[in-house]
Amino acid sequence: MPSIELRTRQSLALTPRLQQSVRLLQLSSLEFQQELRTALDTNPFLEYDSTDTEDVALATTASGEEAGALPAADTVSAAEPDAMSSDMQSESGGNDTLESSGQDDMPGDFSGDYSSRSSTRQNGDSDGSDPAEWARSQPTLREQLHDSLRLYRLDDRDRAVARFIIEALDDDGYLRQDLADLADSVDLEPELTEDELLVALRLVQSLDRPGLGARTLSECLSLQVNALPADTPGREVARQIVEHHLERLARREQAELQKQIGCSAEELRVACALVRKLDPKPGNCYGRTEDNYVVPDVIVRQVRNKWVVAINPAVQPRARIHRMYAELFAQSAGASRSPLAQQLQEARWLIRNAQQRFDTIQRVAECIVAHQKAFFQYGEIALKPMVLRDVADELGLHESTISRATGNKYMATPRGIFEFKHFFPRELGTESGGTCSAAAVRALLKEMIAAENTRDPLSDVTLAKMLADQGVLVARRTVAKYRHLMKVPPAELRRQV
Repeated sequence: MPSIELRTRQSLALTPRLQQSVRLLQLSSLEFQQELRTALDTNPFLEYDSTDTEDVALATTASGEEAGALPAADTVSAAEPDAMSSDMQSESGGNDTLESSGQDDMPGDFSGDYSSRSSTRQNGDSDGSDPAEWARSQPTLREQLHDSLRLYRLDDRDRAVARFIIEALDDDGYLRQDLADLADSVDLEPELTEDELLVALRLVQSLDRPGLGARTLSECLSLQVNALPADTPGREVARQIVEHHLERLARREQAELQKQIGCSAEELRVACALVRKLDPKPGNCYGRTEDNYVVPDVIVRQVRNKWVVAINPAVQPRARIHRMYAELFAQSAGASRSPLAQQLQEARWLIRNAQQRFDTIQRVAECIVAHQKAFFQYGEIALKPMVLRDVADELGLHESTISRATGNKYMATPRGIFEFKHFFPRELGTESGGTCSAAAVRALLKEMIAAENTRDPLSDVTLAKMLADQGVLVARRTVAKYRHLMKVPPAELRRQV
């Protein structure tokens, strides 16, 4: 018989503010900036704070506050460290502004004052120019080829086809697409033929370094061999090898190569040495157009023999509540029932959650630096094994919170820019019963390979034995995996005759 029964139970639900806090924490610096810009464009109660960062920093220092602290005026109060407990706090109190801290005035040996450089006129440069634009960048492959193409007197059609070939090259300098497919993708009148493309390809192949514009590895090496002087020792045998016997050369079938080509052992040795000097990826010799979107979230400096962590002001967009709009809205009748009340609340949540995001990232970064002090002094070889739980237990946060705070976050140090997760290497055992990190093992392998005899390079088995002599127990396949991660070829390919 049907009946109605009432039961009570407890469940945990994420409030909208807590959901936003978790989502903001796992965003990268660029994603967070985009999120804030979207909020500035859509929420009428948010406005961009155009106060100059340097002025804020100077005011902070002048008021006697500690370097790196937030300005006292118009600043959000420090958010709760635990993201899971932040939603339990009162929504009232605190100012509704998010501003950059004065951390960029902190003394140290990391870098100079970029803002002061950008405002100085040098050699006629305008004020406010980007210092990165002052650096001389290496021309890219396509830029170099286009510059060389300008020296040729061609009609408009031939020049357009050659430019099309240049743009179709990949970063290694190869033309991976078939000429027939390229001809179909070009809209020219009359229609482009494969013969025209082949003529343009030959022209591009002669513009700069030999090997550019090749369609296969064999063609790339053949172009380089053909560009050598005719009296180069082993040139003719090397040309036959790269055109017909590359696979045999890779398998080191010396006897079969000598039989197929019909040369002496000495001629084959000279030709093989010549082939090994060729460049299989000639496009790598040029600069690359990189998307430099990795912006450090924190900056680590050494101040009076102490490593100090500061939030990078460049990734801390500044927004605040539009006080005039907020005051007018509060004075209006029925403000609490207006749809704008929700937008005002969302604006306050965004600012406080954003500040909490930076606080959590800085706490995690400070904990990482405290655990990995030896890395900043001695480099990769001193990196200690560490897991997320170590940081979570020390900070009193959940491990998932640490995972979000370290994902897609970067740290600028005097040794370079590293992802937070770089400081959590895997733990490996040692002969004495202790532990070392996988990063330290890779650093040891790099030193061993750099010091090896190029005529008799170290095999993976020998490297594993050398590590064991130093007390680090790793298998040969582990050495091979780390060597592959470091993009170091096997011993057979590192041997130089």
